[in-house]
Amino acid sequence: MKILLTEGAPTKQFEKDIETEMDTHIKHMEKELLKIRTGRAVPSMIEDVKVASYGSFMPLRELAAISAPDASLLVVQPWDKANIAEIEKALSSSDLGLSPANDGNIIRIPMPKMSSSRREELSKVLSQKVEQCKVSIRNVRKEVHNIIRETEKAKKISEDYSRRLQESLQKATDKFIAQSDTVAEKKDKEIKAL
Repeated sequence: MKILLTEGAPTKQFEKDIETEMDTHIKHMEKELLKIRTGRAVPSMIEDVKVASYGSFMPLRELAAISAPDASLLVVQPWDKANIAEIEKALSSSDLGLSPANDGNIIRIPMPKMSSSRREELSKVLSQKVEQCKVSIRNVRKEVHNIIRETEKAKKISEDYSRRLQESLQKATDKFIAQSDTVAEKKDKEIKAL
């Protein structure tokens, strides 16, 4: 993380740098939440499932075409038929609760009906993803706070300027923690509406 601190420099650039860093964690969480099924088959749910192939683990999207011909079915068509068993195995063992059916050429994945226990599981997964995001945001705060303190100790900035930077840092942290909660509440409503 690159944050340059000099006495008297405008805090706007400092705030922009922090917000850019924290926003990456919000965007990552939003991408992760897309994978949580909310009653509709979406290819992004499974595109990052890791499949053992060619001596390493690769995301499914690099090994097959993924489509959703209707709202309750995903179809995976491997580019190399030799990978079909490994793809099926990876999908079955993922935490998505899917039951793939392999016909030798393609894999069909019917979306199971949502039960109350599955909703609870998804709510727990949602909570974990949100907490990971918050921890990442707090880690950014901690790193930047340490940079501010070290710069102040080195007498490159004054105590007053350091205090202003720390206040800006805390405001940005609070803003992004609240934003993660807002995104989570929206997703939770989707899960409970099923």
